[in-house]
Amino acid sequence: MIQISRSNTNIKGDLQITGSKSESNRLLLLNQLFNHVLKLENISNSEDSQLMQKALSNPTDTIDIHHAGTAMRFLTAYYSIQEGRIITLTGSDRMRQRPIGVLVDALRNLGADISYIENEGYPPLKIVGKKISNSVITIPANVSSQYITALMLIGTQLENGLTITLEGKIISIPYIQMSIQLLSRIGVNAEMISQEIKVPYTPKIEKKTLQVESDWSSASYYYSLVALSPASQISISTYYKDSLQGDSALENIYKDNFGVTSFFENGKLTLKNNPEFIHKDTITLDLNYTPDIAQTIAATCVGLGLKCHLTGLETLKIKETDRLQALQNELTKFGAIVVITNDSLTIKGYNIFEETPVLATYNDHRMAMCMAPLAVKFPIQIENEMVVEKSYPTFWQNWQQLGFDIKHL
Repeated sequence: MIQISRSNTNIKGDLQITGSKSESNRLLLLNQLFNHVLKLENISNSEDSQLMQKALSNPTDTIDIHHAGTAMRFLTAYYSIQEGRIITLTGSDRMRQRPIGVLVDALRNLGADISYIENEGYPPLKIVGKKISNSVITIPANVSSQYITALMLIGTQLENGLTITLEGKIISIPYIQMSIQLLSRIGVNAEMISQEIKVPYTPKIEKKTLQVESDWSSASYYYSLVALSPASQISISTYYKDSLQGDSALENIYKDNFGVTSFFENGKLTLKNNPEFIHKDTITLDLNYTPDIAQTIAATCVGLGLKCHLTGLETLKIKETDRLQALQNELTKFGAIVVITNDSLTIKGYNIFEETPVLATYNDHRMAMCMAPLAVKFPIQIENEMVVEKSYPTFWQNWQQLGFDIKHL
């Protein structure tokens, strides 16, 4: 456990943030599929991306991806087309509780040979790699975008290409669009028209160097910190205004709701607080396209004493933990009156609290990081703080650079 605090709110700093985990893991798999013709720069140093690289180079027949959900989804699809390999794909206790049935059903419908070793619909999986010739699949649109992306990435290797029809309301569209744009950058002409995604068979691509943009989800914690710190100014690299990442919606969300202004120059993003900004009493946002920043936004509201109503959060229940329940549990420790449903979180008001909050992290990196900005208001204690290694291993070092006092208890 650590205690984190800060003696003043005049925060200045210039930080380099690791590459996007979402972009990195897509490009790592594509590089593997295309025989390593891509030179990738600023790859994420997250535990998830390290596990992805380790798994792709693992010659054994058992692959353990621990807590890495993206790796579980992407590798399930990848190993299903590796002819001649028989793989057991497993993970942590939590990973074995995270559903994967929708993806397995889709791959089976294409012709993949995948079976469940323990519980139906959940890892671990036995995957017998084989040639897949089917080219048309229908999948529910309201599932994790990682399922859809996993299919898109291997679609490049199917001899008849792949057409994916999405049924129902699509969630996390920006992540699907990221996948399409990354495919385009390497020379694959994938497209999405209405509810249909088409990925052409692409036997080879040209050699190319690609720089991974830094992670916008990680940037969210600095947006929150600046929102809570009237005199602060923080610069982070490497970020661009025309980002592929859906979480770049932070720029407008924090400008319109919290008075944080973003300035871009030569890959550097500078965040400043507008001291004259007038906050609304209640923040109302549909985060269907950006669920990964919901925890940060909710914590920002608590730090400012604002009410909020956040919707579009149905995927949060199947993440590293049930994030809606975890947020209710932990934000209540700050006096917040929190109501959750299957897809929403509402802060209706506040009670007085006096004790230093001791915050649980639920083996969820974002639960640790989204709470950290609150330390600019009052000391907080965070259990199992090293969960940040999943996506942002240098998180606490960066906060010390910004002048926060971090003590191990």
